[in-house]
Amino acid sequence: MTTAPGTEPPVRLRPARPGDLPACVGVWHAGLTEYGLRVGRPAMPLSSGPLLGLLGHLLATDPQGFLVAVADAADAGGAPMDADPAGAGGQVVGFVSALLREHVWFLAMLFVQPGYQERGLGRRLLSRVLAGSEDATHATCTDSAQPISNALYSRFGIMPRLPVLELVGRPRGAVAGLPGSIRAVPFELLRAGPSDGPGPLRLAASLERLDRATLGYAHPQDHDYLAAQGRLGYLYEAGDGRVVGYGYTSEVGRLGPIAVEDPGLMGPVTGHLLGSVRPAGAFSAWIPGSASGALAALLEAGLLLEDFPALVCWDRPFADFERYVPITLAVL
Repeated sequence: MTTAPGTEPPVRLRPARPGDLPACVGVWHAGLTEYGLRVGRPAMPLSSGPLLGLLGHLLATDPQGFLVAVADAADAGGAPMDADPAGAGGQVVGFVSALLREHVWFLAMLFVQPGYQERGLGRRLLSRVLAGSEDATHATCTDSAQPISNALYSRFGIMPRLPVLELVGRPRGAVAGLPGSIRAVPFELLRAGPSDGPGPLRLAASLERLDRATLGYAHPQDHDYLAAQGRLGYLYEAGDGRVVGYGYTSEVGRLGPIAVEDPGLMGPVTGHLLGSVRPAGAFSAWIPGSASGALAALLEAGLLLEDFPALVCWDRPFADFERYVPITLAVL
């Protein structure tokens, strides 16, 4: 949608609703495609299924942090409004989603439709979802090739701190796995039986403990999302039965999250996850630059680095990314 200068319809912000999510997918695709072409990337194919599922999860867990920006030509004579109490129609031209996990506020997504960019709409969306979170630690993941976004987040103190590298490919030959002292226990075995039985309770307690030790907070709602998406999880036990890590893989090739007590286990756990499934396509994973064990295992297996790295940004330290690999750039 393009309009002549000075004739743009006003844009109002309102809470997102489930019916807005397909339009958010369109804004996401248009924004990434336009920016990608500027930095030499090919046009992105539009594939909405996985993204719709992710947006649905973000909306279900943190509805207060999910806003859409709506442009309505019928309001062209008035001033921009920040609310839409009547739920009036209009074109979704931007959206923002922010998660609150205990003390950590995380910006999952912020996208504005080309043609509505460079008008302060991104800053307006960000300011709105940041309101009331002054006591939280603030973080996000962003593309290193996005100078405007990085500058915007930096104004709020959310500074680039750590590269996150995307690795893609299929293993070439055998992949080194776990040492003999470590045993992998599938989540499915632990989930068998009643939800208040010893297996599910042990799994939940182990995930919570490892997440707090590495990521800095527990996020059971995101583990529920991973289970609903069909990711395959493993707990890793030492010889004495002590849980020393967990990791996820999937038949569609997504690796992560991974959390380990000892950074020396990151490589063996990553190798085990690579060898646990044969995906329909290639494996892909976002690996923090400090997670050297995971990086070494994936590069040794023959996976390749994609183009621009992402950046983890924060205003206060909160996680040990030597021992933690995130789910995606949108949900740590």
